[in-house]
Amino acid sequence: MFIDSARISVKSGDGGNGCISFRREKYVPKGGPNGGDGGKGGNVIFKVYSSLATLIDFRYKRNYKAQNGKHGMGGDKTGKNGEDIIIKVPCGSIIKDANTGYIIADLTTDGEEFIAAKGGKGGKGNARFATSTNQTPRYAEDGQKGEEIEIDIELKLLADVGLVGFPNAGKSTLISKISAAKPKIADYPFTTLVPNLGIVRYKDFQSFVVADIPGLIEGAHLGKGLGIKFLKHIERTKALVFLIDATLIPYKENKTEDFDILYSELKGYDEKLLNKPILVCFTKVDALTEKQKKELSKVKFGSKKGSNKLPVLKISSISGENLKQLLDELWMLIN
Repeated sequence: MFIDSARISVKSGDGGNGCISFRREKYVPKGGPNGGDGGKGGNVIFKVYSSLATLIDFRYKRNYKAQNGKHGMGGDKTGKNGEDIIIKVPCGSIIKDANTGYIIADLTTDGEEFIAAKGGKGGKGNARFATSTNQTPRYAEDGQKGEEIEIDIELKLLADVGLVGFPNAGKSTLISKISAAKPKIADYPFTTLVPNLGIVRYKDFQSFVVADIPGLIEGAHLGKGLGIKFLKHIERTKALVFLIDATLIPYKENKTEDFDILYSELKGYDEKLLNKPILVCFTKVDALTEKQKKELSKVKFGSKKGSNKLPVLKISSISGENLKQLLDELWMLIN
């Protein structure tokens, strides 16, 4: 199951209390203070693991608490520090303060760590308070309380290329052909219910990551269909590919209608998305006649500035037509 948001509560460990103690030795009736300090409370640490791809673990556990520090002891013995708690998250996790919405960490690198709540300091034992004028202090510090915070975790996938299009535009079939990803493919809308990532091997030693986003519909940026939930996953991509079902174009009076709607949805969600390089692909061209293919060549798509024309490819994931050229184009776009 793909889960890309979660809310959890975290609390770092409390510091241990300092100890009030005095030396008790034979022939030393009034020994000096020897109360030890309390141990430090454990931290709450988020750590990135590239092997994770979802936040599903947080559906079953919502509260995380680090270990408290141990209290100080006599004989100048310091209490043991509390153990940190490590919370595993996938690459691309954003950590927010749930109360303010403020982003406190953006974790994108495997192995990266972030301390979300620091453990409380241990209290000082009475030995720390001995002075020339007060040689038998009968007080010690309590340990500091650990930090407690409610956290929102949001996952935004890390990919080089984002595939956007209407349901049944051929996104899943394409990613299954150019990568090792095996998404569900069927001849009905909304087959893809979660984003899929595929690693594309390019030439000898290069590779890049493609994200297949569940199909958009008109009004997606307002919450219709599945679009609003998954549009955030293309925010980190370097380039976008608009997939247009070529088999529908001959029957449309406005040949750029599908593109115009997709473009408007992305603009409505976040206009900055349209600053990325864009490639338009007509899919399923194996189902067209040669005459229909020639008609497609006349369809032009304007860029956001209204003057430059966007690059267009006619591809077929079934016959493999122009897939090699597509990979070349994508490699140039992301580099």
